[in-house]
Amino acid sequence: MQKKISPSFCSGRCSAALFLVISAVPIAYLISLELAVPSTHVFSYHSSGYFRECAKWDDVGRRFLVSFMDGGGVGEIVPKDSDGDVLEEVTLVKDVDLAGNASLGISIDQVRNRVLVAVSDLLGNRYSALAAYDLSTWRRLFLAELSCHGKEKTFADDVAVDEQGNAYVTDAVGSKIWKVDVNGKLVSVITSPLFTPLGWYNNLVALNGIVYHPDGYLIVIHTLSGYLYKVNVSGNDNLVSVIDVSGGTLRFGDGLELLSPTKIVVAGSPSSKLVESLDGWKTASVTSWFSSGMVHRLASSATVKEGRVYLNHIVGFGSKKKHILVEAVF
Repeated sequence: MQKKISPSFCSGRCSAALFLVISAVPIAYLISLELAVPSTHVFSYHSSGYFRECAKWDDVGRRFLVSFMDGGGVGEIVPKDSDGDVLEEVTLVKDVDLAGNASLGISIDQVRNRVLVAVSDLLGNRYSALAAYDLSTWRRLFLAELSCHGKEKTFADDVAVDEQGNAYVTDAVGSKIWKVDVNGKLVSVITSPLFTPLGWYNNLVALNGIVYHPDGYLIVIHTLSGYLYKVNVSGNDNLVSVIDVSGGTLRFGDGLELLSPTKIVVAGSPSSKLVESLDGWKTASVTSWFSSGMVHRLASSATVKEGRVYLNHIVGFGSKKKHILVEAVF
């Protein structure tokens, strides 16, 4: 007697087969991306973690400093004389009292021989802080708690430093900027209705990358809307305006790097952009694009080493957690 096969059984087998076929497509795509070789110079390094949110070149120390998104801390990558070698990450600091939080944006303050690190509760958004460390001894100079296990959700994301040593930290969830003085005291909070564009979906990831301009203002990006803001911090008014950007969208922009008074790099995926302004950042235009081809690794920050721009990518791959810093040529 021939056994009948139920339609549900057939449907289940077909669904499973279809799932395997569909899932194989992105896996194959990821493998092809990973095997691709960027056309520009690359620093590769093995790491202790899969997620590195920010990298900045320390010119005095002759090293890249990288922030540990998974578990918190800061490490260094020291380039070698010979090209092509896979470098090794060395952990410089991991604070026990900050364990479980993410270290995100970093800013090197060479004048005061220190580095500033934005610290956040990555998943719960219940804790935000700014930590400062001595670049020589890695002694913690201060820990400024910006929100401490309160009801308000916050996410300290990136940080910039002005000429007086004041730090400005973006809140990617609460759409505001904390100002912390040179000694680690929270002195004010900068808010504006402009920081909250229309549409709830535009504010899932809000204020992100930030740089200080030597003319006395901040340039800040709002990730999901792509808005670029100019925030005057030279006086007491903290006047906020939207920079009119032409030539392309800045949606999904992440970290910023000031190349000159008239140029910034916006790191992001699927491409990073060069943005220029000739009128003191009232208006600006996207003048060039760069993609490393490693879109699956997610470009998140930019830094300058000896006149060359390098993009940090968040995601590492492989058993040795290999990360890359890719030169961006605009």
